[in-house]
Amino acid sequence: MAKKTPKIDYPDSISSKPKRKKTKPKKEITTILTEQVKNPLWISISTAAQLGGVNNKTIRRAVQAKKIRYKITGNRYFVDFSSIIRYLHKNTKLRNKARKYGLEQYIVKWRE
Repeated sequence: MAKKTPKIDYPDSISSKPKRKKTKPKKEITTILTEQVKNPLWISISTAAQLGGVNNKTIRRAVQAKKIRYKITGNRYFVDFSSIIRYLHKNTKLRNKARKYGLEQYIVKWRE
């Protein structure tokens, strides 16, 4: 009786890094503000930073990159509050800051 030799799959190309399995990103369970707000709340950058639990520079960078809605009245910038919440929830680090230092620290307590 002849012994069976195991079948070996050779890769098409030799690479130094092993191939990783592609994983799907986890979906957020809760959706944040999916509907358009009829009467948006316009707040100053400093107020938005305080409510979000982040620094003023973070909000100003988002305005400069046009990642949040804003308007200029006189010489002051006003940002849309709902766009601030959406922006803070797109990044894990900013989401955690909002939950720990921002307005969301009180909302979690309300849910309990």
